[in-house]
Amino acid sequence: MKKGLVILFAAVLGLSACNKFEKGEGDMTYKIYKNEGKPKIEEGDLVKFNVIQMIDTKDGDSTLVNTYDNERPPFFTVTKSKFKGDLVAALKLLGEGDSASFKLNLDSLAKYNDQPKPLAAQNNYATITVKIEKVLHKVANETDSVFEDKKRAFYKAEYEGLVKRNKENESAKIATYIADNDLKMNTTPSGLSYLIERPGNAERAAPSDTILVDYTGEFTNKKADGKLNVFDTSNARIAKDAGIYSPSAQYAARPLVLNQLPVGFAEGIKLIGVGGRIKLIIPSKLGYGENGGGSINPFTPLVFDVELKSIIKPNNGISSVPLSR
Repeated sequence: MKKGLVILFAAVLGLSACNKFEKGEGDMTYKIYKNEGKPKIEEGDLVKFNVIQMIDTKDGDSTLVNTYDNERPPFFTVTKSKFKGDLVAALKLLGEGDSASFKLNLDSLAKYNDQPKPLAAQNNYATITVKIEKVLHKVANETDSVFEDKKRAFYKAEYEGLVKRNKENESAKIATYIADNDLKMNTTPSGLSYLIERPGNAERAAPSDTILVDYTGEFTNKKADGKLNVFDTSNARIAKDAGIYSPSAQYAARPLVLNQLPVGFAEGIKLIGVGGRIKLIIPSKLGYGENGGGSINPFTPLVFDVELKSIIKPNNGISSVPLSR
């Protein structure tokens, strides 16, 4: 197991080496790390949880899913089990605050959950480690409409909590990223932090220009395995290393209309010329703000490494694409 994930399991789940996997329903086996003694999850409940899904490969453990990386636990409404020993059966062993690992059959996951079996898997199970953050229990004989109202209130409260935490922690995230990477950043009056690595020529892009750029965007927090938490890039190698590679994507310098980009990104580009390279740390007020977008949470600072390849004036027949979120 990779060192980063060992540390994660130990810190988050209180991993105990002496615990052994026990036999569960069907082919499932499980290991309980923490039991708070609260009511167990039942069908119909709404669960907020963090999960890490791994498989064994010839090169060691491979992480398929890690919700900690996105700093926003997903929600799941517990339905009927699709097969004996599935994730629903596993969750029913837990209550709020509990944590455990489960080994689930990959063939069954592929058959009943439309989850293709990973080609690199060296055995027939996935290890899924779960931490139950919150549970909204559906009361016996409670009507669906009443429970739906409770769920909406629950979602609203959880989202407001996320927004509050992110807003309070944003400045600290930026400061920690700068300190951890020993960066000597400059800051504009707007709050944009930047480091010009190469100034480029004297030409500067105007708002209506199309810029051709190579770039990588990442979050300030690293992934659990210690890798950069990249959410978008024009570089195929970086995309593969980050686990976000898509065969349908075009990995090359991308044309972007400057005045259609986040304010902080556009401001940073204006600081360099063609051939220039710059690192930008964009606070949320100059990025995607209090609402976020896609994989970007509310009040989330972003880091971009950008190289300006060329500037194209309007009406030159160059099509543009928006910067991915």
